[in-house]
Amino acid sequence: MPKWIEGTVVAQRAWTERLFSLQVACEIGSFEAGQFARLALPVAGELVARPYSFVNAPRETPCEFYYNIVPEGPLSPRLVRLEPMDVVFLAPSPSGTFTLGEVPEAANLWLIATGTGIGPFLSMLKTELPWKRFQQVLLVHAVRHAVELTYREAIEGFRARHPGQFRFVSFVSREPHSGSLSGRIPQAIEHERLERAAGAELSARASQVMLCGNPDMVTDVMDALRARGMKRHRRRDPGHIAVEPYW
Repeated sequence: MPKWIEGTVVAQRAWTERLFSLQVACEIGSFEAGQFARLALPVAGELVARPYSFVNAPRETPCEFYYNIVPEGPLSPRLVRLEPMDVVFLAPSPSGTFTLGEVPEAANLWLIATGTGIGPFLSMLKTELPWKRFQQVLLVHAVRHAVELTYREAIEGFRARHPGQFRFVSFVSREPHSGSLSGRIPQAIEHERLERAAGAELSARASQVMLCGNPDMVTDVMDALRARGMKRHRRRDPGHIAVEPYW
């Protein structure tokens, strides 16, 4: 198997000055929703690679990756300059264990993300699995500014196709925004504001939680959930929380 395969850029969407979605046509191996690909570009004669989660569902084409520009980073400032028909390299086999197949049964599935961490959850929600396995599916997305509440058309589509089963709660921390909660997710859990907004129970008895995003958010939310008797899930030691720091 080759170390890298070539993909062709199909489109690039600018959501804000720093948030972009890259669509790539490629013959990559099969994957589970929640997994990631390694994208690479040549830098000073060598390929520099970084992991990016799939936004598209398995068997949905083209592949799509949601990313933010890290100005001092070696790859994202180059990714953003790609145009249709340009070449980007990908590792041929997707990776990662942040998938619904690793999550135990529960009544409620909480998908909690900051920023571009919403990407793998969108991939999951495009599949049949969450809707078949869980009574309530709750997507929580926290951003700094309202303009960063992206993929709203896809989110409204989930709501339309699964009325009564799907709930969406957004947080905007740097400005007031109608329809969104203020502040940070950990404090909203501690004060039960998140549960009230979602209209669903967040507990060890009823819930599984997947966290994806800012490592500080992941750490602080885990602390808030531990206070409710929840713990990280491991195959040898089943729990309630799956995590994917995503920065």
